[in-house]
Amino acid sequence: MRMLRLIPVMLPVGLLLLAGVAAAADGVRAPVSEKPTIVTDKTENNTCLDCHGIKGFAVPEGEFGEGPKRNLFVLKEALHDSVHTEQSCVDCHNTIEQIPHKTLKQGEQRIVQCVQCHEKQSLARKQADRVSPEVDISRTMVGLPPELKILEQSTMEKEAGHYLASIHAQPREDGSGRINATCADCHGTHDIVQMKTADSESFRLNTPQICGRCHEKELKDYTQSVHGAAVKRHGKLEAAVCSDCHSAHQIASPEQDQVKLAITENCGSCHEEEVKSYRSTYHGQVAQLGYAHTAKCADCHAAHNTRKKDNPDAQVYPDNLVKTCKECHKQATASFVKFQPHGNTHDFKRFPAMWITSKFMITLLAVVFLFFWGHSLLWFKRESKEPKHTIMTVAGEKYVMRFPWQMRLAHLLLAIAVMVLALTGTTVLYADSYWAPTVMKLLGGPKVAAIIHRMAATLFGILFFGHILGVLHNVYKRPKNDRFNWFGPDSLVPNKRDWQDFVAMKNWFTGKGPRPVFEHWTYWEKFDYWAPFWGMFIIGTSGVILWFSPFFGSFLPGWIFNVATIVHGEEAFLAIVFLFTVHFFNSHFRPDKFPLDIIMFTGSMPLEEFKYERADEYERLVKEGKLGEYLVDAPSKRMVRYSRILGFTLVAAGLLILVLVLSGFLQNIAG
Repeated sequence: MRMLRLIPVMLPVGLLLLAGVAAAADGVRAPVSEKPTIVTDKTENNTCLDCHGIKGFAVPEGEFGEGPKRNLFVLKEALHDSVHTEQSCVDCHNTIEQIPHKTLKQGEQRIVQCVQCHEKQSLARKQADRVSPEVDISRTMVGLPPELKILEQSTMEKEAGHYLASIHAQPREDGSGRINATCADCHGTHDIVQMKTADSESFRLNTPQICGRCHEKELKDYTQSVHGAAVKRHGKLEAAVCSDCHSAHQIASPEQDQVKLAITENCGSCHEEEVKSYRSTYHGQVAQLGYAHTAKCADCHAAHNTRKKDNPDAQVYPDNLVKTCKECHKQATASFVKFQPHGNTHDFKRFPAMWITSKFMITLLAVVFLFFWGHSLLWFKRESKEPKHTIMTVAGEKYVMRFPWQMRLAHLLLAIAVMVLALTGTTVLYADSYWAPTVMKLLGGPKVAAIIHRMAATLFGILFFGHILGVLHNVYKRPKNDRFNWFGPDSLVPNKRDWQDFVAMKNWFTGKGPRPVFEHWTYWEKFDYWAPFWGMFIIGTSGVILWFSPFFGSFLPGWIFNVATIVHGEEAFLAIVFLFTVHFFNSHFRPDKFPLDIIMFTGSMPLEEFKYERADEYERLVKEGKLGEYLVDAPSKRMVRYSRILGFTLVAAGLLILVLVLSGFLQNIAG
């Protein structure tokens, strides 16, 4: 009976004890005081661990507690061994005001701002204040323009800045208000350890699994790839993981062109030789200029599901190449895909045609430049020792017509076409030079530059073949009693006289003979005339093959395009350097002509100058009684003024192109 009387008293006490046990089991500590404890920056970790150190400590989620429980347990030993062992709980959880904590409103979250420590700058500071001008394509991985980069701070500050500008720090598209990925999503929470330790959750080999929590499809593809197999099966540290291609914190959408280019650059961190050979192709040159519309590593080898070349499932497996190339080249054939995207000129065994072509072109360049630069040097040295031959013109003096207006117009158009071809072509050829991206931007981009290049090439072709047809017409339409002498003084066909003139010039250079006199054409003028025929054959033929590659690829082997690329670029280099050094010297820069000879613009030269330079032709015309047929009035002052302006403009443009080309060439061989 006494026990029954005690039940009303003991029942509330027992229920309270059971509630305390149950609360402890659920990880919720029974309050010891109704008065809350105010949290300050002096609050010790043990105070927090009184609750969070209880194994199983958790809280239910949902408006009425119907959701799954959120684990709030913190392993004291893991926290002690982490990189944050010197930090207190309230350093990170600085929004906590009291213990027990205030009840959060629905949808409200307590957010730990890792960047407050890792970036010692105000979060309210504008992004523009954290960047400075610098051309660096890798900066685009954080979604910034390529000419901007985060100011150099400490490693932690810099990485925090990269993260804040990345796509991971942006809000999710589902409208939840949460950001795409927090620091804790990748690095963990309280058990963060040094990156160099195998236990770290962000250790390199664990990166794919961490990223795969959100990027499931990409993880599946990666796991089946040559990179993923090396990591998963063999634990190879050198195998590529997500952060090697996408970076750790500079994450931006791979749909952005600049990110595609940055990832392509990152491939070169491991595949150095392959990326180097890729850069020598048009695909790689355009990519180096900062444009992403040509094929990149991921387009041919697959982005995440990269397979070895001998794997039947690889996009670059021989049986799959036509399908892969047709993604861009719709008319690709089995012959077309024999193009070597990673061919080089130093491996004779693998690429004999490229090796032979390269060595031939290098030999050709060396022979041509050694001979003609030597010729120009000896000429300059000899002529500079003699008094400059000055022609004193008087009013009413007759001039000798050398070039009719048709020839002068053709020369002007050819000069413009060659300079346009040189500028648009070498900007791509030397895409890795410091000036190429700027010039390409001024040209309107590679697509516009390609159109301009082909228009100039078409103009050059029309002038070239039009000239040939004109010459043939004039030769074969002449009267029978006035047949053209192919080896006569008016012909540009080389003959015995040219060799004699060359020997006489050499003797003059060395002081063994007098200055020679010439007929209508000199031997160096004939070379200048015939050089474009060789150039047209080499540059023109290779250019047409590359221009209409799908057509020629239907019946020519793909390696022809590798050879065409080499000869097109090397011959263009030869033509540019020859024209703007040797030809300019012969016509303008030798002491007797410096700084400019305008005869190619006015078409005529003073009679006295004609007697001095073309003494043999003068005597022949006088003897034949034909000199009067070539005498004309002096060009007007206006004609002379405009000719000088045009001449200096063309010479300046040529020299500017020469400087760009030579600097690009030197930078290329130095790299």
